Amino acid sequence: MVEITEKRRPISEHIEENKTFLNDKLGVGTSFDIGVHDFYVGGTRLLLYYINGFAESNILTEIMQDLNSLRDRHLREDLYEYLVHKYIPFFQLTEVKTTDEFLDKLLAGQVGLIIDQSSKAIIMDAKNYPGRTPAEPDTERIVRGAHDGFTENLVTNTALTRRRIRDDRLRFEILQVGERTKTDVSICYIKGVANHDLVDELRSRLKEIDIDGIPMAEKTIEEFIIGKTFNPFPMVRYTERPDVAAVHLLEGHVLIYVDTSPSVMITPATYFHHVQHAEEFRQTPVVGAYLRWVRFFGIFASVFLLPIWLTLVMHPSLIPESLSFLGIRKEGTVPLLAQFLLAELGLDLMRMAAIHTPAPLSIALGLLAAILVGEVAINVGLFAAETILYLAIAAVGMFATPSYELSLANRLVRIFLLLMAGIFSVPGLMIGLLLVVVMLAGTRSLNTPYLWPFIPFNYAAFKDVMIRMAVPFKNKRPSIVRSQNTSRQ
Repeated sequence: MVEITEKRRPISEHIEENKTFLNDKLGVGTSFDIGVHDFYVGGTRLLLYYINGFAESNILTEIMQDLNSLRDRHLREDLYEYLVHKYIPFFQLTEVKTTDEFLDKLLAGQVGLIIDQSSKAIIMDAKNYPGRTPAEPDTERIVRGAHDGFTENLVTNTALTRRRIRDDRLRFEILQVGERTKTDVSICYIKGVANHDLVDELRSRLKEIDIDGIPMAEKTIEEFIIGKTFNPFPMVRYTERPDVAAVHLLEGHVLIYVDTSPSVMITPATYFHHVQHAEEFRQTPVVGAYLRWVRFFGIFASVFLLPIWLTLVMHPSLIPESLSFLGIRKEGTVPLLAQFLLAELGLDLMRMAAIHTPAPLSIALGLLAAILVGEVAINVGLFAAETILYLAIAAVGMFATPSYELSLANRLVRIFLLLMAGIFSVPGLMIGLLLVVVMLAGTRSLNTPYLWPFIPFNYAAFKDVMIRMAVPFKNKRPSIVRSQNTSRQ
């Protein structure tokens, strides 16, 4: 257990005692961003604590002006009650009675007011977190539809969700995770729709998290919720689009929002949740189905194209006469399996280099890698031209995968199948495919079969995955979420 260094200490009626304790805990005089304003209202001494960069200066200025305008004739014996109910012109006020609660709210960006001769303090939610506007996420762009996206501000994200679901049964439960970071984490669901057992399970697992902090936000939360696993496939679905989050809430899913992260976690999630994109639902059903099948083809090619081609090249007798062009004309000096492994490594290096390269130079980097490196490698005889061609097709399919986490997992599967095919030939490829399918079939995400609706098979749901159905025909929520209310009418 993380050691708690300070017990629940009540706020003292002696203001000087509170000031000494709080100044020591906050490092006033050492940390430049901790502000303390010591002043009098009438004949009563007050302390105003705030953090520069969080406190809304306009609100504080107005409150200070009103407080300084008070005179003795306006005040009563119980100054605390009169300040709360009459003289502080602000609607978001909270009463706290302990110093640790005072510190928690202050460090979350709120403003605290200590009053002499009072055992209670006033907390004003006058914070203004630095952040960006709700811009469209880069990884989930669409042509038609809304172009707003979640930000690193939890309150902004909940507002974007409520803007789309104006239901009084929409719930945002909040709790803090991390003994030192005290990061706000919210469980979002629609009461009467979401599976209450899943809500209880997620709430219980979040409360059991015992760690000093979660600076990596949602990814750390996922690892605690899902548990320790070496499975590369993503067990939850992430989205930065409010409309996608709203769709899943209406289907009966439970979402987890983490402050400081623009990614919202969708639970439960299956493999097929990661292969659908919002663009498919912004077009007509026929066009949406076409886009979905093109995307499926790209995902299939990203995983199986290279291992299958490598197997056929190693055994030319398996290639039909009509497909003889699939063979290799001129092998490089490096063995084919090594060519693919080196090319995979080079592809990952280019991807990471593009991420760390300033945007104006990233296009030039891509051209340099694609034209110079690939062309020169072929000309000098290191790589076969077909190796670069098929790897490029697989890379396009990988980037066409809607879920970034799934594309990374598919890449590992592709490398595994390449090794099995290159070392053990056809039996190795068959065994590798069998092992991958068995692993996926046995995988469960929060007690949900990962390959549903394929394994176990559900015809209605599988048809909806394969064909983009028109929304008026989808009057039932997916059975996999075990919703309390299965009808969407």
